[in-house]
Amino acid sequence: MTNQIYTTDILVVGGGTGGTAAAIQAARRGIKTLLVSEFAWLGGMLTAAGVSAPDGNELVAWQTGLWGAFLQELRDRQPGGLDNSWVSFFSYDPAVGAEIFADWVKELANLQWISGYVPLEVLQQGNCITGVRFADFTVQAKVILDGTELGDLLALAEIPYRWGWELQSEWGEPSAPVSYNALTDKYPVQSPTWVVVMQDFGDAVAPEIPAAPNYNPALFAGAWENYGAEKFLNYGRLPGDRFMMNWPIKGNDYAEGVGRLVESEASKAEFIQECRWQSQNFAHFIQNQLGRRYGLAEKVFPWAETAFALHPYYRESRRLVGLTTIREQDILPVAGGKVASLLADAVAIGNYANDHHYPGFDLPLQSKSIPWGGRWTGTPFTIPYSCLVPATTDGLLVCEKNISVSHIANGATRLQPVVMGIGQAAGMAAAMCVELGLQPRDLPVRALQEALLQDNQAPAAIAPLFNLNFSPNHPQWLSTQLYYLDNPQNYPVSGNCPRISSVNEVVIPDGECFTGVFQRIDQQNYKLLVTEPTAEQGQTWQLVTLRSQIDEQLQVAVHEQLITVWGKLNHSGNWLLVERLKG
Repeated sequence: MTNQIYTTDILVVGGGTGGTAAAIQAARRGIKTLLVSEFAWLGGMLTAAGVSAPDGNELVAWQTGLWGAFLQELRDRQPGGLDNSWVSFFSYDPAVGAEIFADWVKELANLQWISGYVPLEVLQQGNCITGVRFADFTVQAKVILDGTELGDLLALAEIPYRWGWELQSEWGEPSAPVSYNALTDKYPVQSPTWVVVMQDFGDAVAPEIPAAPNYNPALFAGAWENYGAEKFLNYGRLPGDRFMMNWPIKGNDYAEGVGRLVESEASKAEFIQECRWQSQNFAHFIQNQLGRRYGLAEKVFPWAETAFALHPYYRESRRLVGLTTIREQDILPVAGGKVASLLADAVAIGNYANDHHYPGFDLPLQSKSIPWGGRWTGTPFTIPYSCLVPATTDGLLVCEKNISVSHIANGATRLQPVVMGIGQAAGMAAAMCVELGLQPRDLPVRALQEALLQDNQAPAAIAPLFNLNFSPNHPQWLSTQLYYLDNPQNYPVSGNCPRISSVNEVVIPDGECFTGVFQRIDQQNYKLLVTEPTAEQGQTWQLVTLRSQIDEQLQVAVHEQLITVWGKLNHSGNWLLVERLKG
């Protein structure tokens, strides 16, 4: 491929969560697409970075689009299921996730994937991006998408971007600092983490994990003191007695000199090496404290040391200066409500809490968490198309954590399912730009929204509604989505559409059947004292659900009444995930 020139309609640079979704969506639309990735696995955070216990978009109503399709494939392929950890409702072997993305790419004859390359130069004509040069080849394309982990094309093309904090005076964000200080200077972006997977070897003695340079056990002392060792390990429990180590409390988050990531290739390599050492030292500490029963897992990643992810989990990137910028106010609940405002050009949904990671301190943030379904979830919000489009540059869209978002709001928009939705929207937009001969800034947003809602393979919800549990094939699903896009002033602050009677939705029982005494501890805190089956008789389990009709039933269930539920036990979280309830 030396000095070869490729010509394509769409070029996606970066095979992370957003880039992979974008390339697949564009190709499924029928457009000739080329995807160039640095690593041998596609999927980024969900696979190559090892975050295979993803956060956010967990409710059934948010399980649409490529995210919903990915979850369904995981359910079909992952032996033992996805109910393994307590940090997430879905945890899986990252190799299974990588296999899904690779298979989706293979199905598409018009999608070419080249791995092992990073962008070196961006080609431009005036203010329009026209191509990208890699070490052995150059690609010319009509639309180019930056799906890199750190927004590399933004830097190479000198497209305006942000890196670091904005003050409260910028946009009036309630959680932004009033002035710069030692912490904002030391940690301009959130901590990356190099995920390592550990394993319970049972009665066998695990190979010793050597300490890496800079080992200091004091950095990790007390990491799980408020949890206990078992709960600590089960945080990111994976199938096969494995544990995803992505622990924020005196764990393997690393941000010393994090600004080096964007200073030079040499300084970036130096930081990444230290980040990996941090995780190796954390694993060494865990083994020393908990014993040689625990060691590095074997053959997890296609890497020399197979327990370590292919690259760090980056929580923050260079952030585009786009046509609009998502601010903290855009992700917070409206007054008296449980949803954020529905943005006119919305193209994707997120709902996670605003979660920031810095070593050694917690940033006080305006809360957007809400009790729901016997547990906590986050206020749903929307991602606007205009934050994917550069303010002054044509020929480019962004599709990763590099969207136009404030540093504060990035804590909620950076999560894996949100980025997957961003990627799907960017891929669809790029394809439509090619079809219509338009620049991304000129694409009619309503046409894009309708295309996402009516995609043949993975239709994606745009207006967040807790009680829209129906499959997109249900006749009410599309009409309800279109109604609120046409009438955003009627979007309910409760997040529940009054036009839907979700309690009457028929759900096929899934999982085991349990009968027991319902216990109402307090609001959104429910338990079941099991009377049947015999194997669980006398046990008490927390009741949780991802379905709005079950949530409604739990809210009105009578304390100490006998109920029957169908669902699955999660021993790590000590909860019973309810799929159907009969009072």
